[in-house]
Amino acid sequence: MDLSAPLAWLVDEASASQEPDRFLSDLGRQLVADGLPLSGGALTLAVPHPIIARRTWLWRAETGVVIESLGFAGAVSDRAGEEWLAGLGPPLQQSTGSGNERASLGWAGTRPFGPEETARLGDVARFAVAPLAVLAERAALTALLDAYLGRRSAARVRAGALTRGTGETIRAALLYADLRNFTALSETSEPAVVIAALDAWFDRLAGAIHAFGGEVLKFIGDGVLAIFPVSGSPSEACDAALRAVTAARAGMAHLDQARQAEGLPPLSFGVALHLGDILWGNIGAADRLDFTAIGPAVNLVSRLEGLCRPLGCSVLISGAVAEAASTPLLPLGEHPLRGIAAPCAVFTLPDA
Repeated sequence: MDLSAPLAWLVDEASASQEPDRFLSDLGRQLVADGLPLSGGALTLAVPHPIIARRTWLWRAETGVVIESLGFAGAVSDRAGEEWLAGLGPPLQQSTGSGNERASLGWAGTRPFGPEETARLGDVARFAVAPLAVLAERAALTALLDAYLGRRSAARVRAGALTRGTGETIRAALLYADLRNFTALSETSEPAVVIAALDAWFDRLAGAIHAFGGEVLKFIGDGVLAIFPVSGSPSEACDAALRAVTAARAGMAHLDQARQAEGLPPLSFGVALHLGDILWGNIGAADRLDFTAIGPAVNLVSRLEGLCRPLGCSVLISGAVAEAASTPLLPLGEHPLRGIAAPCAVFTLPDA
């Protein structure tokens, strides 16, 4: 079969594209080199994600730059691709595939497309069905793994780290937090009310963790275990964790005001921070694995959080974090922790 260079690329090489942005820019360059008068392009894929419904990549032919636009679930409309193309020149919007594999691939011209050029781009859309189906499946898998495992853990799983017992030791600032009186709330409230309270709590805490570069490893009932990996100096990770705690406390204060206006009780909580080494990897049964963190540092931070109620503080910080962080902290002395051999130097925030 005698195929043009862009169609041959779609048949032979496009499925090897690892990311949609690379696919779009490579295809756009192929089409320009083949004589099509393109000023830009847009590619939209649907993704199964709790927040994001669509991802759109926008390519400008003049610079070769690709940027991404996110379409959020529940949005009235998402016309990022159409608006992008209309701003670059006469647009030609196409769809490929069907059902869950349906994608939108569009182009803008430096001038209106003629009948022969429109037909050629129609052939491109038909030949793009197979490689776009591969990209859509890969994007869907990435979205699901990110949502359920977190980005760092999901990346390891996608890279093939699937063997039980494999992992790596990393140094991180650890955050452990949980709600107070959750058992009483569960026993006296309707399930829908309990779920709404948990979602509101997790939104404030996880949102703050992610905003400052941390990653939620696990939701444990009403609790959260998160890490801020040390990639530079330990002080950077510890300061990021402290900023996340401050942001989460502000978010919870705002939430409690809203709950009070509705006649609901506040959601009190405790948070602990520690700096240490953790083993991060696959643990579990032969056919049911969990990608998580274990080690003495994890044990310590969970035990430290258990001191929040006895010490009357909502935030407790270990001596390891206090030594590394640049934030001024208030010392509370050394305290024994259940199951931990040595007493722990404990600090708190001045207003906690």
